[in-house]
Amino acid sequence: MGILESIILGIVEGITEFLPISSTGHLILVSHIMGIQQTTAHKTFEVAIQLGSILAVVFLYRDRIFKDIDLWKKLIVAFIPTGVLGFLLYKIIKSLFSPYVVAFMLILGGVIFILIEKFYTKKEHNIKSLEEIPYLKAFFIGVFQSLAMIPGTSRSGATIIGGLLLGFDRKTAAEFSFLLAVPTMFVATGYDIFKNYKHFQPENWITLATGFITAFIFAVISIKFLLGFIKKHTFIPFGIYRIIVGILFFLIFLW
Repeated sequence: MGILESIILGIVEGITEFLPISSTGHLILVSHIMGIQQTTAHKTFEVAIQLGSILAVVFLYRDRIFKDIDLWKKLIVAFIPTGVLGFLLYKIIKSLFSPYVVAFMLILGGVIFILIEKFYTKKEHNIKSLEEIPYLKAFFIGVFQSLAMIPGTSRSGATIIGGLLLGFDRKTAAEFSFLLAVPTMFVATGYDIFKNYKHFQPENWITLATGFITAFIFAVISIKFLLGFIKKHTFIPFGIYRIIVGILFFLIFLW
């Protein structure tokens, strides 16, 4: 894989990491279109450049991240289910990386988003800030995040759906999803790199750095876009988009 491919994948990762549309699914699809084989080194590359996206959250929310102790307590509580299950089920998770699993979960998640938004009412979604999130609900958001270990589910999609079901308004659900990505993805990415760093050659680190920087830049743009979008719109367009991409997956990988 060359520099151009790493830039393209960095753009895809940055844009899709925080939109509820599955960054993993899009990386698999784009890699397939570019003819890149899903080797262990490449899969680790896809995981590693997520750090660039996570750094975008740290950059945009740096004041809260470095000063709000109560927020960190909630993030740690929410991280526990994913951390425990991710460690115990690491090998099983890796074995699920199939285009067919991704396609099914994209479509299922899209349908769920549409259904949730059809029944969304402001009265029932009365948690309107990060400060108002109870610890128990933070924990259950972590349970929802655990579902995202199934490829194609979308970590942000699962946590946002969880937030909406638990009474968060759209902005709070999205922001808690962004912030929960920080401990979750740092641990997951670090563990994956530790397990597979031997598969990297010196030239791989150059492409990794390129993808990392690109992902950071486009993740900043994506986060700002989503927060602006949901001020006036629902998540239904993302649900429809997921269904379309899921069908596209089936067409490409089945035929």
